[in-house]
Amino acid sequence: MTGLSTALERYLSMRQGLGYNYQQQARRLVGFVSFMEERRATTITTKLAVAWATLPPDRHASWALRLADVRGFARYVTSIDPKTEVPPARILPPLKRAKPYVYSDVEIRALLAAALALPPANGLRRWTYHYLFGLIAVTGMRLSEAIGLQGSDVDLDEGVLTVRQSKFGKSRLVPLHRTTRKALLRYVEQRDTHLGSRCGPYFFVAERGGRLLHQYVYRVFWRLSREIGLRHPGDHTGPRVHDLRQNAESRKMPSDAA
Repeated sequence: MTGLSTALERYLSMRQGLGYNYQQQARRLVGFVSFMEERRATTITTKLAVAWATLPPDRHASWALRLADVRGFARYVTSIDPKTEVPPARILPPLKRAKPYVYSDVEIRALLAAALALPPANGLRRWTYHYLFGLIAVTGMRLSEAIGLQGSDVDLDEGVLTVRQSKFGKSRLVPLHRTTRKALLRYVEQRDTHLGSRCGPYFFVAERGGRLLHQYVYRVFWRLSREIGLRHPGDHTGPRVHDLRQNAESRKMPSDAA
């Protein structure tokens, strides 16, 4: 194990000990240390940090984020290796955030109706996506939070969700409107009838009871958004799942989901 690998282990342990989730940052920094080791470089320099951060060259949006991860790690390493260079801020173009799309109630209803038409007609898939997208739209939860819910996190008697290890590693309670509670009870009925004892620990599950994966949720969303006219065939940009969170506090779960 190299000095940088050891330093990274200690750095990540410190960050996580302070309550930060830091999983994505950890994955990126492991990649950075591997990059350094491949070049047999033992000291962090701005040149090497920028060279790693700008890989791959066609993903400009992530460059500043990757360099920010190295900057934090480099500050820590300076106490171990005084030769370490901390890359200055703003030497790479900042991440340009997409402008949020505010869905109308009509568009959300169309999306949820399209989800109910997903094949197979006798499968669980259509119910899962119908209620998943509906829950995000009315609670403002992040996709990762919604698909990460376990059965024990969902108290439909009290009408409360427990979101664990959310942003910044914190947990919170999400109260449910009575229409949302009623809709989720119907999903539980559909899910348990379809899967029985094969249902895994997660609340929203795939057709065979396993956990939903981000990439598959995105594919389904893109398909549905094209079907209802939110995106045109071949579009690489447009309304996102994340945008369903806009104005969530003003919505109730549509009655056709109850």
